[in-house]
Amino acid sequence: MDEIAKRARIGPGTLYRHFPTRDDLLATVYISEVEKLAEAQKKFSAELPPVEALRAWMLVFIDYIAAKKIIAPALNAMAGGPSRVFQQTNRLMEEAANALASRAVASGDLRQDVDPMDMLRAIYGVSSAGSTDDWPAKARRFVDILIQGSRP
Repeated sequence: MDEIAKRARIGPGTLYRHFPTRDDLLATVYISEVEKLAEAQKKFSAELPPVEALRAWMLVFIDYIAAKKIIAPALNAMAGGPSRVFQQTNRLMEEAANALASRAVASGDLRQDVDPMDMLRAIYGVSSAGSTDDWPAKARRFVDILIQGSRP
C-alpha cells in the first residue's frame, strides 16, 4: 500500500483513509472497471444504432477482460475470496449487455433467441483458451463473428 501511495504521489495516510485495507483498494479498482462498462452502455446506446452500440460495447468488454486478467491474482487472494465483489458487479454487467441486445433485437438486427450473456461467455472463452498475447486481437475479430452469426 505504501508503494501505491508513493506512485500515486499521495501520502500513505490519504490512501489508508480511503482504502483501509488492500482488499478495499482492489475491490474499488475492480468495481470501477465494471462501472466503465455500464457507462459505456449508456453512451453507446445514446450515440449509435443498436447493433453498432452492441459491437462497440463488446469491444470495451474485451478491455475489461484484459484489466481483470491483470488484477485476477490479487482478487483471488482477497480475504474470503472475490465472490463478494463479483456479486456486486455481475448485475451491472448483465443489465448493460441485456439492454444493448434488447435494442438490437427490437431493431431487427439480432435474432430473438440471442442470449447476450452467451455472447460474453464466448468472448471470455477466447481470452481464456490460449495464453498467447494476441488474444485481444482474436477476441475483437470474434465479436464480428458473433454478431454476424446472431443476425436473423
